[in-house]
Amino acid sequence: MPQSYSIKQLDLIANNIREDIIKMLEHAGSGHSAGPLGLADIFTALYFDVLKHDPKNPDWEDRDILIQSNGHCVPVRYAAMANAGYFERKELLTLRKLGSRLQGHPERLRLPGLETTSGPLGSGLSQAAGIALAHKMDNVLHRWVYVIIGDGETDEGNIWEAAMFAANNHLSKLIAIIDRNNIQIDGPTEQVMPLEDYRAKWEAFGWHVIEIDGNDIEAVIDACAMARAIVEKPVAIIAHTIPGKGVDFMEYDFHWHGIPPNSDQAVKALNELRTLGGKIKSEHE
Repeated sequence: MPQSYSIKQLDLIANNIREDIIKMLEHAGSGHSAGPLGLADIFTALYFDVLKHDPKNPDWEDRDILIQSNGHCVPVRYAAMANAGYFERKELLTLRKLGSRLQGHPERLRLPGLETTSGPLGSGLSQAAGIALAHKMDNVLHRWVYVIIGDGETDEGNIWEAAMFAANNHLSKLIAIIDRNNIQIDGPTEQVMPLEDYRAKWEAFGWHVIEIDGNDIEAVIDACAMARAIVEKPVAIIAHTIPGKGVDFMEYDFHWHGIPPNSDQAVKALNELRTLGGKIKSEHE
């Protein structure tokens, strides 16, 4: 179970996770930068406050379930898991290496603590809804199922089939956190395939909707608490995030969706993260 952390402590953990993401991606020489950096606050909130889980016993039968539908963003999950104690942080540098447990998309059988294998976009909500329905059929009332979804992947019809299914079955233990960062690999979401009015879409499909600043850890924690208080409906938390958060030359730029930093860019990014955007003096200055 997570210990109690202050918001200031959680902010520092999120920053450590961002540093780990940069190191992992630069060392791997491939991978996705923008999404994982933008999701660091959400994964910090989940692993260090919201989730019932035990890093020393990943298969604990009373744990909450966390599904990552946008599997390409898994570096942020690996970094959060390592910081939470699932494995040593030095293993993060094996990302995407042949034989590594840390593949470019999460593989359930490789790493304890992963609930599903993901890669094809759009499938995670169906997986999460199926687990939530199984819990409901078994009268398991103390476990929540969380699923992280990218906004771009909601172009997939499978998402909306699952949304209808979840609402029809009143899966109130299902909480979808949607990374609304407004980018996908080909450009801004509203140019590739417009999603707005996004809130209205989820509400029309029978979901209770909460909108938050997804880069505000306290807001994420509060939204999850509110979501757990909703009965008879699944909950969609639309979390507005900044892609590339914390690294000024990556922020808001869709070109960083699917590329890693090179060595010079990694040095620049790490310096910015370590100085919190210049707010503190770098030891390297």
